[in-house]
Amino acid sequence: MNFSQKILSQTITQLCLVKGIDHIVISPGSRNAPLTIGFTEHPDFKNFSIVDERCAAFFALGLAQQLQKPVALVCTSGSAVLNYYPAIAEAFYSDIPLVVISADRPSELLEMGDGQTILQENVFSNHILYSANCVEGEAHQTFNETEINIALNTAFELQGPVHINVPFSEPLYLTVPDLQVRPQHVPVRRSTNVLTEDLQPFIKEWNTSSRKIILAGVLSPNSLEEKMLATLAQDESVVVFTETTSNLHHTNFIHAIDQLIAPLDANGFTALQPDILLTFGGMVVSKKVKAFLRSYPPKTHWHVDPKKAYDTYFVLKHHFKTTPSTFLKAFLPEAQVVSSTFQKEWLTVKSYRLSRHEAYLDEVAFSDFKVFAGLCEALPKKSILQLANSATIRYTQLFKIDASIEVFCNRGTSGIDGSTSTAIGAAFASDKQVVFVTGDLAFFYDSNALWNNYIPNNFRIIVVNNSGGGIFRILPGAKNTAHFDTYFETKHHLSAKHLSEMYGFEYLSAKNEKEVENELNEFFKASETPKVLEVFTPSEVNDAVLTAYFQYLK
Repeated sequence: MNFSQKILSQTITQLCLVKGIDHIVISPGSRNAPLTIGFTEHPDFKNFSIVDERCAAFFALGLAQQLQKPVALVCTSGSAVLNYYPAIAEAFYSDIPLVVISADRPSELLEMGDGQTILQENVFSNHILYSANCVEGEAHQTFNETEINIALNTAFELQGPVHINVPFSEPLYLTVPDLQVRPQHVPVRRSTNVLTEDLQPFIKEWNTSSRKIILAGVLSPNSLEEKMLATLAQDESVVVFTETTSNLHHTNFIHAIDQLIAPLDANGFTALQPDILLTFGGMVVSKKVKAFLRSYPPKTHWHVDPKKAYDTYFVLKHHFKTTPSTFLKAFLPEAQVVSSTFQKEWLTVKSYRLSRHEAYLDEVAFSDFKVFAGLCEALPKKSILQLANSATIRYTQLFKIDASIEVFCNRGTSGIDGSTSTAIGAAFASDKQVVFVTGDLAFFYDSNALWNNYIPNNFRIIVVNNSGGGIFRILPGAKNTAHFDTYFETKHHLSAKHLSEMYGFEYLSAKNEKEVENELNEFFKASETPKVLEVFTPSEVNDAVLTAYFQYLK
């Protein structure tokens, strides 16, 4: 086994190794050669080579999402570093640990007209938990070890992205047979998530309130125990709103928020207005529930999260700095079931909405809405569903997903960039079948994601192709804008067929309800290659179908 001659390379690789950061996503380059040598020459590292840095970063995001631990990214200097930024921002807002290690030119060569040089130190400062700016030279070893330890430990302790910038002077490719440094390892502090504050004032308020809403955003699967969910579901004074990305299921929960509240008038919103709003989890997809709670605010809003609490509804009164599980374990034994008709009334509305939902499905024309209904029903049990943003996640919110299916979506920044790459990273890290559902624009935007040697054969992509950004047709006034087709909806006549075949995917397509049903019967079965199913829908009817749906629910 050989090691890079560079002390900084040895320091980083040895500290990653001892801390258990063993999945390394490398984008080929020259300035990062010492790091590449250090990681790839050691048998305990699992290395991945992905050329496109943006795709590489989102692939690493998918790995870290499933592995539940930091994944390292390694790139050369210059613009390569900046291509990591979209995934770093997503990791920052989604609390996913990434360790970005960027090679740099020596400081004396910066701003001197040398190629592939930009100002890399602190370049991610607005969306990073820690920036370690290393200095080349043995005289700086103690400083470098300290900075690297802090950065790596921060990724573990605060669950998010960190940046280590590492300057290397030439020569870059020399190796040595033995380590020249044994860096000091500062152990990671493991969080206990102990709740120490006095809950009694909050419990007293909870136990005297007859109208309470719990709103769950993005949560990892199995974040809460079934008995906790059952306790919440049995409280007559509590209405629980969940989203597809919450991964929470109970018959007494309301899983399709927009389906319930979209038809409400002012009297309905007033009847739903809670005394207490308790929120936990990440970003909330539903714009309708945000608008409701801002226009009809609760008397108080409490949020539970170890790191942060956004004042999304402008009435945030308290932040419990712990996990939802830790909070509920302490809170629920003290909570009393309050006599109320609040839950029963809204479960009655839910039941009515679902009956109207089913009736609408029976008569609606072939469209995005109809396609998503069929897809959600056909998904394999115990699989992982990865969703692209924009229309994809919003349509999926309207349909029931089997409780055995784990759902993920990049909701930190809600961008369409990197969705496919994230799904592929997740598919590699999991032994479950991963199904990725995306729209056409998101798919083509991240098409370099398919340039990847680590795609499992059981990976499945479903592209709903409505020939553009159909969601813009739904936005009030958008389609009456000048040049709407070109600059908003972005009409096109592209197909995923040639991309799929170029990258070795089995390609299938469907243009009507019967073809979709036929293709889905075989689509999820075992195969020797991953598969793409492209479903073509008529772009002109989708907005009318969705608008009519919310009217029909009344």
